[in-house]
Amino acid sequence: MFDNYATHETPAVRRRLVPHPRFQLHVIPTRSSWLDQVEHWFAKSATEAIRRGSYRSGPHLRQTIVDYGAANNLQPRPFSWTASADLILGNVAH
Repeated sequence: MFDNYATHETPAVRRRLVPHPRFQLHVIPTRSSWLDQVEHWFAKSATEAIRRGSYRSGPHLRQTIVDYGAANNLQPRPFSWTASADLILGNVAH
């Protein structure tokens, strides 16, 4: 399974996959991967808790991240998908 990065379309990757038909590519829409949601959470934590901070040490920074996660988990909410089905399907078609 691949997201919409083009690394799987490079000639070297294509040459490697052609002789191995048991491997089939499945491209998924932008932002639909669980990993994208993890990346989104880290970006949000950087914006809301880390950026513009002043940290005395690595452990101090680590504790800031842990504290943010703990506070965020007190009232957990799922991420909301904001893209319409038409937009997502249009991206898959390209």
